[in-house]
Amino acid sequence: MGEEEAKKVETAEHAAEEKAIVLSTVPPSEESKDKPDDSKALVIVEPETKALVPVEKKGSIDRDATLARLTTEKRLSLIKAWEESEKAKAENKAQKKIAEILAWENSKKASLEAELKRTEEQLLKKKAEYIEKLKNKIALVHKSAEEKRAITEAKRGEDLLTAEEMAAKCRATGSSPKKPLLGCF
Repeated sequence: MGEEEAKKVETAEHAAEEKAIVLSTVPPSEESKDKPDDSKALVIVEPETKALVPVEKKGSIDRDATLARLTTEKRLSLIKAWEESEKAKAENKAQKKIAEILAWENSKKASLEAELKRTEEQLLKKKAEYIEKLKNKIALVHKSAEEKRAITEAKRGEDLLTAEEMAAKCRATGSSPKKPLLGCF
């Protein structure tokens, strides 16, 4: 209600202060043909000075309208300041949350990368140990094979000696060997 009164007062004041300039568009009469053409002359027309409110109350209404306008402006500026404050709070809160998420992500990444590195080192260590075990087994197999070869060579040598001794004994005695050469016959 106070705003409407303030607008009415401002409208009345502007109407009283401004002077309108109007072009005269009245067609020339026959009598005025002798006179110079004033149809395009500028005429200053003063607007009607109807007061919307009585003159004696004008001071208090101006004051009330001004107070109403100031109160409205103050309220709007407070609302705008509050809105900007809330937006800044929301922005700061979001930035803080994003920073926390980034820190959490970096922390988790670092711990997982450390675990990965630790696991890789353990796997490399196990691999090296397994390779060492297999090389030891290969060495044992080789050693065992060498021993078996040596035993076989020794047995072969003994069997050759035994065969030679038997052959020499059989030659000396002239008897035939007790074991046949080919066991199939």
